[in-house]
Amino acid sequence: MASEIREHTQPEPNDFLRQTGVPKEQNRQAKVSAKEVRKRAFSWRKLLRRLFLAACVSVSLFLVAFFTGFSWFVSSLTPSLEHPPEYAEGIVVLTGGRERISKSLNMLAEGKAKRLLISGVNPQTTAQQIARLTSQQIALFDCCVDLDRKALNTVGNAEETALWVRNNAFDSLLVVTSAYHMPRALLELQHQLPEIELKPAPVFHTGLKLQEWYKSWATTKLLLREFVKYILVRTRVELALT
Repeated sequence: MASEIREHTQPEPNDFLRQTGVPKEQNRQAKVSAKEVRKRAFSWRKLLRRLFLAACVSVSLFLVAFFTGFSWFVSSLTPSLEHPPEYAEGIVVLTGGRERISKSLNMLAEGKAKRLLISGVNPQTTAQQIARLTSQQIALFDCCVDLDRKALNTVGNAEETALWVRNNAFDSLLVVTSAYHMPRALLELQHQLPEIELKPAPVFHTGLKLQEWYKSWATTKLLLREFVKYILVRTRVELALT
């Protein structure tokens, strides 16, 4: 019974406003403020949705551009039907495998250049060891082969090659390296030797099937890594020229 009395005696909201003297205008302002809060929250959600869509579009465009460029990069590595370069004043081979050095020495022995630079040789490796490894006569090294032991990477290869080319006053150069490494090597060499004619002589390694790269995860990783390096070098070179 007492609870019923309390319920009947409890003032209504409007009665409370009248009793406390709260004006109706302040009540309306409170309602407007609540609407503004909801409106602002809606605006933030709308902005976040737009940012998310913009990010998705940007990522999609980046992936399309990246894989389009990668497809071009891989297609440029396939063996060309054109005849290999016949002659240049010098040959440079960038170390990284016996097949590279063997090819460059064979080209030198065939008279396709006056001299050969083997760039990036281990400081402990001798000319005699390379001759035995490649089944070449040491006399060829004594007359026409120079060893660069300073270069530690492709940038160093290009710098040491540029010094060697200028010291010998060469106007043309045969470049021997792996096919997948050739685009980046040519970029570095062109940056150091813009006035020299560069003639690529790529090495296609046995067991590395570039035309079927998608069948081997190891080959795919190799080419993706090389493509990213190529993009970085190209960006650096172009920025240096501007």
